[in-house]
Amino acid sequence: MFLRRRARQLASLLLLAAAFTVAGPAQAADKRLRIGVTLHPYYSYVANIVGDKAEVVPLIPVGFNPHAYEPRAEDIKRIGSLDLVVLNGIGHDDFADRMIAASEKPKMPVIEANAQVPLLAAVGMAARGGDASGKVVNPHTFLSITASIAQVNTIARELGRIDPANAQTYTANARAYGQRLRKLRADALGQLVSAPNADLRVATIHGAYDYLLREFGLEVTAVVEPAHGIEPSPAQLKTTVDQLNKLNVKVIFSELNFPSAYVETIQRETGVKLYSLSHISYGEYGADQFEKEMKQNLDTVVRAIKEAGA
Repeated sequence: MFLRRRARQLASLLLLAAAFTVAGPAQAADKRLRIGVTLHPYYSYVANIVGDKAEVVPLIPVGFNPHAYEPRAEDIKRIGSLDLVVLNGIGHDDFADRMIAASEKPKMPVIEANAQVPLLAAVGMAARGGDASGKVVNPHTFLSITASIAQVNTIARELGRIDPANAQTYTANARAYGQRLRKLRADALGQLVSAPNADLRVATIHGAYDYLLREFGLEVTAVVEPAHGIEPSPAQLKTTVDQLNKLNVKVIFSELNFPSAYVETIQRETGVKLYSLSHISYGEYGADQFEKEMKQNLDTVVRAIKEAGA
């Protein structure tokens, strides 16, 4: 299924590139691509790649949660004005497939940003998405600097094929953006040169942060939620508490502004420290949002590692 979808994607991109080229220099110079995006990080990626050479259009209005989003008629209609859509493509924005299929452009060209990203298996998450083998994968690749840079490069390369007149600009912008992201990661890791926490054991409330924590060499020991957004039953919660105590877990990472009584229960019964990370899924769309919230995430992980070893 994944391979067939990838073949259709490449065919549609080639058709769009041909149409854009045939339009001629004068018309192409006046026409800016309108690029749809499904999630906040992808808005930041694409906005930094295209600069003023294209327009970036969110498929989900501000204020809607992508985990529970149900396409509205006006959102589906908006797709008719787009030239292509950039997708996470591995389970986090499956709603986009339904939107495109129901729109006036059911064969809308898409760029699957994760085409070149090594994927982790899903843990403690509902079965959704998958790789070429059909294995259920963790779709939260955008919460990693390394995976984000790979996605930025893929998007820039595919946009360059569609819009060759601006390909050099897209490549240069992607390179500059990637350098800024690498510096964020390097600055964070540079603070941990002498941190005595090589054996630090951590858990997460849900399975979104594996990619981020691996940037620091941390493996997630336990995931509290049986599936994303599904609270554990009392029996499951007791099992989790016992497991955290047995494995000597010191830190739990939760989602920012995540209200739940069972999180307090875990803290009380285990004594672990709780740190909150951004899912980068809410608020206004902005070109700098990813950098701002990822810096906060990196700073939070650095703080957790330092305080756990103090």
